[in-house]
Amino acid sequence: MVKETVKTGRRSLRQLVPPIDLAGRIERSSRTDRPIRALAKAVRQRIGPGPLRDLLHGVPLGKPLHPPLATLTVGCMFTTAVLDVVKADPRATRAVLLTGLGGAIPTAAAGITDWSSLHREQQRVGLVHAAANLAAVGLYTASLVMRLTGRERAGRALSFAGLAAAGAGGYLGGHMAYRQAAGANHAEVVTHLVPLGWHDLCALKDLPDGRPVARRLGYIDLFVLRVGETVTVLADRCSHLAGPLHQGRLVAENGTTCVVCPWHGTTFRLSDGAVVHGPGTAPQPSFDTRIRRDGIIQVRPSHT
Repeated sequence: MVKETVKTGRRSLRQLVPPIDLAGRIERSSRTDRPIRALAKAVRQRIGPGPLRDLLHGVPLGKPLHPPLATLTVGCMFTTAVLDVVKADPRATRAVLLTGLGGAIPTAAAGITDWSSLHREQQRVGLVHAAANLAAVGLYTASLVMRLTGRERAGRALSFAGLAAAGAGGYLGGHMAYRQAAGANHAEVVTHLVPLGWHDLCALKDLPDGRPVARRLGYIDLFVLRVGETVTVLADRCSHLAGPLHQGRLVAENGTTCVVCPWHGTTFRLSDGAVVHGPGTAPQPSFDTRIRRDGIIQVRPSHT
């Protein structure tokens, strides 16, 4: 009886205060699509393909660069609030605040570079995420100015307002990362999907020469390229946002054959699946291959 009353109470409370899917409403709204298209195109043109863009994506690290930079920046902002609450030495508070503002510049550069190569629903949330963070930076900058001119009380008030804006931006950033999977590795982890040992894939004669195709092995789709008697196999779903690699184009990078994802342009080396150019940062799972005497291609996950 008591348990039933509690359940009824919970249902009533949920009916009185329904969950607010703010981030979901943002990603479903098309009102900002026009400025998003223009801004994303401008960013891609301004930060064209090359070492700078790869660095901002985090390709040299093998992980997106924006999240750790954002952690540093937001950490400094939160620490500023803690120092304000305990009334610490104003010089220490200003130093932490200045560090956070300095970190905001590379954080924003990495974030907008990643944002320019996302799906439209992700970009919609990302635009509001960026606006909230821009407001936070503006409030913290004003706070620093107030502190440097001796108006500590006004500086503290602006910092707390900035922390609220940064919290809203962090919430939307979490929605992008965990609900929309922006920045996550979308390539299949083949080690637990493909048993150990060699597996029959298809006959060599059934593959076109020089043109990549998709073939299925168990639960996963594979990118398969035959060049003469040599067969190269990678997981087909791009690690960036799961684009079909077999529909991409083949290019040469420093004398090595690579495939460019048709969706957002991540470039993978065919020999081992390594990322040559972003926006993707995770390598593409690759497979060892061999051809039996009867012409059947066999594959197994590569551990190199």
